[in-house]
Amino acid sequence: MVLQHTFSLLNVDYVQLGKSWNFTNIISPFYRIYLIDEGHGNLSNKGDEHVLEAGFLYLIPSFTICNHHCTSTLSQYYLHFTEDSPDGSSLFDNSRKISKIAATAMDKTLFLRLLALNPNRGLRHFKNPKEYDKRPILRQFQEQNELSSLAERLETQGIILQLLARFLNKPDFYKQRGTQIPSKIVAAIHYIQTHLHENLSVALLADQANLNIDYFSRIFTQHTGERPLTYILQKRIERSQFLLSTSKLSLNDIALASGFDSLSYFSKSFKKITGQSPSAYQRSQLVE
Repeated sequence: MVLQHTFSLLNVDYVQLGKSWNFTNIISPFYRIYLIDEGHGNLSNKGDEHVLEAGFLYLIPSFTICNHHCTSTLSQYYLHFTEDSPDGSSLFDNSRKISKIAATAMDKTLFLRLLALNPNRGLRHFKNPKEYDKRPILRQFQEQNELSSLAERLETQGIILQLLARFLNKPDFYKQRGTQIPSKIVAAIHYIQTHLHENLSVALLADQANLNIDYFSRIFTQHTGERPLTYILQKRIERSQFLLSTSKLSLNDIALASGFDSLSYFSKSFKKITGQSPSAYQRSQLVE
């Protein structure tokens, strides 16, 4: 398999946090990796809760609604980066939850090297994550990569890949509830991700997998935790969030590109899942 995914650095830094690090419903269009150095904190997402402990790495996938909380002090290295691929798929399509793994001495060495390669890429003058999630700010971060040499950019991307590989090596990354995901379900997941703008149905996916519709739906739900139509809707909302954050397309064009057949259905679905309208979300991505 040839890796077609590329990753672009946004931010990297080492910070010491306190009780003011307390934010809810953060939805970022980029990935976050934390290496906890000292102290304790909490990350939570839809009942999925993790205590931030020294000596561990944490990964928060893009467009994952997440709450951040610190009751005392917390020291951490952090890395923010975006992902891109020709077909719009993600390495983490099958695993969109917060992940936690034990850190190694090499992980800290990699963060220190990232800091040396990319000085002054922190967020110390921002107080709230929602301030730097805005589209023009993210574009400014990405443009800073052009100031680095080709060798520095390649090494930076290599380090990001090394840190990501640590999470891909988790025993449960390709497994769900202790069972290997069948190849036909993996193929269905990839097809969904790369054909979101088209008319998708359970019948179509089951036919491609050469499986009975009821059986396909049952094993799809078993291995993804979501029914096929619910999964498709979630991925369409994620795609629309990405387009709202990174493009200047109209709401109608974004709805169509994300697979919604009408602007009204798109708006209703978006608000139901994210808690805000597409236009409100789009405005929140712009500098006020």
